[in-house]
Amino acid sequence: MLAKEPPGESSATEVPTVTEDDERQRHIRKHLLVGWGALLLFVTLGVVLESLHGFKVAWYHNVGMETRRLTWRLAHAHGTFLAVVNLAFALTLYVLGESAQGAWRRIASGCLLGATIALPAGFFLGGIVIYGGDPGFGIFLTPLGALLLVIAVSATIHRLLR
Repeated sequence: MLAKEPPGESSATEVPTVTEDDERQRHIRKHLLVGWGALLLFVTLGVVLESLHGFKVAWYHNVGMETRRLTWRLAHAHGTFLAVVNLAFALTLYVLGESAQGAWRRIASGCLLGATIALPAGFFLGGIVIYGGDPGFGIFLTPLGALLLVIAVSATIHRLLR
């Protein structure tokens, strides 16, 4: 004789279904976490950069290091900006509610996450090694990050206009 399952419990063979709302909530949570985490990271980077400048650390402050100072300040500024954009994207998904469904959300989310990594990383990596006043090869991540950001913003605007 087979034992009956208690009410409300499913058998091990049933696979729970993930609804669009569950996925939307997952995206909201992911962008909140990335936004606040990136904000902590890039605010901390700003404090470190100010300290390097304040203590006049030679490999950051000397005359020949303008490129490093510029690229690292750009990494800090773009990273902080993208942290706030992630928070705004999470708020947008929340406000749209059930209408925040579809492929646009996955495209915009993935592109925004990629931009949050590639754009500031390109600036930061470009400032690590400097070639005669020019940034290092890491700077080539920056246009990729910018393109991903344009796609994410365009997809979001397209959805809002529908």
